[in-house]
Amino acid sequence: VQLQASGGGLVQAGGSLRLPCVASGRTFSSYVMGWFRQAPGKEREFVSVISRSGAATYYSDSVKGRFTISRDNGENTVSLQMNSLQPEDTAVYYCAAALTWYGSHTYRENYYDYWGQGTLVTVSS
Repeated sequence: VQLQASGGGLVQAGGSLRLPCVASGRTFSSYVMGWFRQAPGKEREFVSVISRSGAATYYSDSVKGRFTISRDNGENTVSLQMNSLQPEDTAVYYCAAALTWYGSHTYRENYYDYWGQGTLVTVSS
């Protein structure tokens, strides 16, 4: 599967952005989908994951309550709605696809088989 993330840009603190990630292929619903981010000078970190049906979601503590992950299997799209953005949310955001669901443990990068190219989100103070 090929993944294309978009929607990044410059936003002021307190603002919102929505990042869609479109997947190619006809088996999108068979993948667990996740979002990760990498801030300048830091390692890539887990943001959120959603199960194949969309019934289960998990978030990192740093974004819980502010970000919402969702998916539309009919449109081959997973989205990350980001509200109340803060300068520390500045990062390149990546969507990724995994073949296996590990529940709340599906935060490990090595569980993911396919990665998008990333989209830059910059939050100004």
